[in-house]
Amino acid sequence: MKNANVTGILVAFLGGIVGAYVLVHMDHGGTALPAASAAATLQQSIVTARDVRLVDASGKVRAELTLAGDGDPALFFFDREGRNRMVLGLYSPAEGEFPFVVLNDTKQHAAGIFRLFGAHETPVVVLKSEGQDRSIYGLNPSSTDPFIVNIAPDGKKNNVFGNY
Repeated sequence: MKNANVTGILVAFLGGIVGAYVLVHMDHGGTALPAASAAATLQQSIVTARDVRLVDASGKVRAELTLAGDGDPALFFFDREGRNRMVLGLYSPAEGEFPFVVLNDTKQHAAGIFRLFGAHETPVVVLKSEGQDRSIYGLNPSSTDPFIVNIAPDGKKNNVFGNY
C-alpha cells in the first residue's frame, strides 16, 4: 500500500512537469496579437454615434441612447408596445443640466419624476396623475429642509410638512 501511494505521488509529479513543459513550448497557433493589431483593436473599442438603439429579436427598439432636442444626452426605455416608459437624462442648460429620471404610464404621461433642483442641487420627487402634479416631496432648494406638498385636482396646494 505504501508503494502504491509513493508511485501515485511520483506519477502525479512527473505528469505536472511534463504538462508544464508542453504548455511552455506549445505553439499557441497565432493567438497572441501583434502589437499593431492589438492597438487597432483597442481603438475600435470606442463607438462614436449620435444614436444607439437596442432592439429585441423582432427588431423593436427597446432602448435608445440619444441626444435630446436641446443637445443633452438621454436614455429612453420602451415597452413591448413601443411606448416610452422610462427616461434617464439631463435637463437643458437653461435648467442647470440637472440629472433626472422620468417614469411614464402606459399613456406616456409622466407618472413620477426624480430630479435635482436649485442652487444646492437638492433631490425632489414629483408624483403625477394624468400629467398633473399631485404630490411633491424632497428637500427645499433654498433651505435644504424636507417638505411634502399635496396638490388637489383643482391645483390647490396643501403643505403636509415643511415649505415648498
